[in-house]
Amino acid sequence: MLHAGLGSLELWHNFPQKLCERTGYSILLYSRYGYGKSEALTEKRATNYLHHEGQKVLPELLAHFGIKRPVLFGHSDGATIALLYAAKYPACARALILEAPHVFVEEITIKGIIETREAYQSGVLAPRLKPHHLDADATFWGWNDIWLDPAFRSWNIETDLASIQCPVLVIQGEEDQYGTLAQLEAIEKQTPSTELLVLSDCRHSPHSDQSALVLARTAEFLSRIRE
Repeated sequence: MLHAGLGSLELWHNFPQKLCERTGYSILLYSRYGYGKSEALTEKRATNYLHHEGQKVLPELLAHFGIKRPVLFGHSDGATIALLYAAKYPACARALILEAPHVFVEEITIKGIIETREAYQSGVLAPRLKPHHLDADATFWGWNDIWLDPAFRSWNIETDLASIQCPVLVIQGEEDQYGTLAQLEAIEKQTPSTELLVLSDCRHSPHSDQSALVLARTAEFLSRIRE
């Protein structure tokens, strides 16, 4: 499982346990560099940081644990990392389950991040993040600053997706504050094996806002790809 841009192992809360019980799959959870209780971020993130995580760090982690054909469940940044892994190593990914993935930068994304920055600066968000990160300030600003960097506005991975071979389930809330359904349409266009699940009364975290529906559809999806 690959967490979101402000997430961590702990911030999945009890969803992984429910997913394990519902599907029978074993689950590997970890906090990426700069998140959770992993080593704190000490430098500015580069515009290729998602490629680095998906195409260098994740393969090394999977090799360390002897995992050869993973099902990747990613949320937001984590969903993008899953896409980049499957694009680079199409024979290795068994399936992708993606919540609110990003494949290009939208105006709504920038607007949502600016609003989140204001919430962090006002003291509303910071207390919710600090218990779950070694250095919440470094985590937050590392994420905020790269997404609002003018150099990142042209970031786009649509052309990377054509090499993906595995089944893909993409889940997004209709009220997602960080992205529109154009993200899903771009993935579906490049990856014909994609299934879409759009949820009403749901924002950027479907596994939290509509947990029962996400669990049910994920379990059904995985039941069709068991070898």
